[in-house]
Amino acid sequence: MGSGMARNLMNAGHELVLYNRTRSRAEALRGGRVAEDPADAAAGAEALITMLADDRAVEGMIFAPGSAIESLPTGAVHISMSTISVALSKRLAEAHGKYRQHYVSAPVFGRPEAAAAAKLFVVAAGPPEQVDRCGILFEAIGQKTFVVGEEAPAANVVKLAGNFLISTVIESMAEAMVLVQKSGIDVNRFLEVLTGSLFPAPAYRSYGSIIASGKYEPAGFKLPLGLKDNRLVLAAAEELSVPMPVASLIHDQFVAALAQGWTEADWAAIARIAFRNAGL
Repeated sequence: MGSGMARNLMNAGHELVLYNRTRSRAEALRGGRVAEDPADAAAGAEALITMLADDRAVEGMIFAPGSAIESLPTGAVHISMSTISVALSKRLAEAHGKYRQHYVSAPVFGRPEAAAAAKLFVVAAGPPEQVDRCGILFEAIGQKTFVVGEEAPAANVVKLAGNFLISTVIESMAEAMVLVQKSGIDVNRFLEVLTGSLFPAPAYRSYGSIIASGKYEPAGFKLPLGLKDNRLVLAAAEELSVPMPVASLIHDQFVAALAQGWTEADWAAIARIAFRNAGL
């Protein structure tokens, strides 16, 4: 995801300093200077963008001794585009405030192919003047930006809730396709009916095609990351005393899929559990 976003930012004329824990990945993005460490990447930056796998990775980049928050200039903005916990987003907002820096949460919806094509959907939240300031960057990587509030963690709640809904699409599509296949009906014809009538949305088209073909590799979004997002939405729900029984069911499907060793598969591979349970 980050590679496609970085290329589009450079294509739009922005000057980038790049850092990746695997240096060769940063070096492959020709056109930007490769930083030695997070502090080097943040030093002198007007905007620091993080696009990382999970809370631990973000914490390592921002809070570790000698890391980014200590070298990011006063008045600069950290744009967190990772799918992280609501709790970490709150912590980031508070920490940057103490350093007289700004913080905008701006996770995205879209798979790697959307990132490469600058077709992501950006969900942004934070101080209005800072969100406006970041607008030129969002335009370079996405097709539309949704502003959902002035408190940065609001964007993380929306992102987690959206990913939860995608996981329910995957599970329900899998269960429906199992029924269709065991009834002797072509699942591809079934998918054509659904996406051409009641469910024309991109999530049904893209994930329905993956499930119908049974091709879960190479992964656009790996299964362990799907489990991570499921845990984060359940944690956010527990904090607010919001029961989410369907999220709990899908959590078990993720665990069952990982028990099969499908760590490199796309998160849509939870669909395999429904097929196996039905003897397919």
